Amino acid sequence: MGKVATSEALRFMTDCLKAVGTATKAAQQQAELLIQADRMGHPSHGLNRLELYVNDIISGACCPNNEPKILKESASTAWVDANNVLGATASHFAMDIAVRKAKQTGVGWVTVKGSNHNGMAGWWAQKAADKGLIGMAFTNTSPLLAPTRSKKSALGTNPLSVVAPASKGETFYLDMATTAVAVGKIEMQMRKDEPIPSGWAQDPDGKETNDAQLAFNTGCLMPLGGGEKTSGYKGYGLAAMVELFCGISSGSNYGHHIRSWSHSGQGGPANLGHCFVAVDPECFAPGFGDRLTESMQHWRQLEPADPNLPVLAPGDKEKKAAQITDGKGTVSYVKQQIDSSAALAKRLKVKPMDVELD
Repeated sequence: MGKVATSEALRFMTDCLKAVGTATKAAQQQAELLIQADRMGHPSHGLNRLELYVNDIISGACCPNNEPKILKESASTAWVDANNVLGATASHFAMDIAVRKAKQTGVGWVTVKGSNHNGMAGWWAQKAADKGLIGMAFTNTSPLLAPTRSKKSALGTNPLSVVAPASKGETFYLDMATTAVAVGKIEMQMRKDEPIPSGWAQDPDGKETNDAQLAFNTGCLMPLGGGEKTSGYKGYGLAAMVELFCGISSGSNYGHHIRSWSHSGQGGPANLGHCFVAVDPECFAPGFGDRLTESMQHWRQLEPADPNLPVLAPGDKEKKAAQITDGKGTVSYVKQQIDSSAALAKRLKVKPMDVELD
């Protein structure tokens, strides 16, 4: 493992994106998205994703300096063409619209086509919550989920997120893939040369595998819930719902039509679909924040099955990870990430990260 000052990791990611022609603002926004994932304990969506973005820009699959635009809108809705910009650029643009409309009408619902990978869904839902609104964010992804009973993938990890402000400083924070796990988690197991748990992924015959490399090569993640006997069809249904909100509603590529995403940067534009929703809780019963806080505090006070593992409210894990990171002022990366980042720095002719090895 190696430790890197949070500000230094952010500098490095920004420099790499700028080195391949990305304008400063777009590079900073994408880097901020990545560092937040590392900060909140989700390394699969942090530095781990940087080289994929870089390669998409180099290949021309992503055009980071284009401008997204509104194609159609009503008082509460909008349809956006991201125009193949980076996912962070498109998502800031779209969620800002959703927030503005929610402040005016109570609800803002925005779908986006022509976009690229936009990282943690929770980051975008949080953007609305910071304005006192309930935020929701969804995105489709390259096909990785094998529908229940299938040997082949047909849907993405298709994450969903809901973030809501409560009283007394509390925040409800839910950000989850509709697969059993995000593919980045398997990549991290590969980087650590460790097996994956049962229920995460299938082998080419449609059977569960614990081999991280085989799982990654096969590209068939199991739905949330795992196999049919453990209700994996519910995760499959949720993934299909996210696709309905994203690709099918926005007119982007969807499901099996989305390209595979790889380090080669080949395959052309991703044309991903996103959906962003902002809702003003003040439009409903008074006392929303107090009830949400009371619920979260009640869940934490429930007697745990294991005294060493207290019950958590949604978002507690991320909040604790962020507090620890902020307290140390550093983020930690496995050796393979340190090595690959050094190689990327050399390739792009940027200053490598200043790393303190454990």
